[in-house]
Amino acid sequence: MNDLVASAGLSSIFQNRTEHEKRIAEKLKREFGPMVCGLLLEDHRVIEIMLNPDGVLWVERLGQPMERIGVMAASQAESLMGTVASTLKTQITAENPILECELPPAFLGARFEALIPPVVAGPTFAIRKKAGEVFTLPNYVASGIMTSAQFDAIQWGVRNRNNILVVGGTGTGKTTLTNAIIDDINDAFPLDRLVVIEDTGELQVRSANTVVLRSTDLVDMTRLLKATLRLRPDRIVVGEVRDGAALALLKAWNTGHPGGVATVHANSGPAGLIRMEQLVGEATVAPMHTLIAEAVNLIVSIEKTATSRRIKEVVKVLGHDGAKYITQPI
Repeated sequence: MNDLVASAGLSSIFQNRTEHEKRIAEKLKREFGPMVCGLLLEDHRVIEIMLNPDGVLWVERLGQPMERIGVMAASQAESLMGTVASTLKTQITAENPILECELPPAFLGARFEALIPPVVAGPTFAIRKKAGEVFTLPNYVASGIMTSAQFDAIQWGVRNRNNILVVGGTGTGKTTLTNAIIDDINDAFPLDRLVVIEDTGELQVRSANTVVLRSTDLVDMTRLLKATLRLRPDRIVVGEVRDGAALALLKAWNTGHPGGVATVHANSGPAGLIRMEQLVGEATVAPMHTLIAEAVNLIVSIEKTATSRRIKEVVKVLGHDGAKYITQPI
């Protein structure tokens, strides 16, 4: 009898939770409005939806420049931010004016970054979602973002199990490009086992043999990288390297797990190597030039132009001569 009562109690809890989630989803749909919901849930080419402090809404679609799409009242924006915060049992206030999270599953778990005064003049947010389709390497060539020579170099790197570092500034499209490289890996090596490490779910992997790990406040990327080595990966992919985890990644790449991909913030290929030095420096004071030069084989640099994106350069890393990195632009 007690088991039946307990079972009924659990069923009631799950049902109530589902009903609560439904109510939150409906409330958010009203607050976002039909235009934003349509872009987020129905337009598979949408990558990012942004609200600026002046109340103007912008959208970015895969392979296209940003487009102004309308306006949103400050009161509406603040209301939806409060609703999102409530799902995390927190608040967004003048004392706590920044909210970083993922939207509920009904909104595809899209990344949500929101800010309110006093750190901005008016309510501001950016919704980053996974594109509904991968913008492939041939798409990059057809769109004029990548040259045929750059395409050949990247494919050569994939097929020769080069470790590839994708570099660029904020908003240049590093993640989208990384998805294209991962897609090419799957085409060339469909049986390879990929272990993917991210802090926010953005990478898309078609490979049937894939494990995705997510870092948290309590489990950082360094710890996940150490765990990764026991998961029998063929290739290790990291969404973005931001700290001393760079050292663990380089060691993993350099000790029997070639053919990985990672992204880092930098404005050029050579600058990407310097940035890796800085990140490794957060984990050790010992110079790691040789390790970096041996572990990183190919650097793909992407930049934002006035109308789209452009592959700035593809660089082979040949070594380190004791004073500087030896690289060969393609």
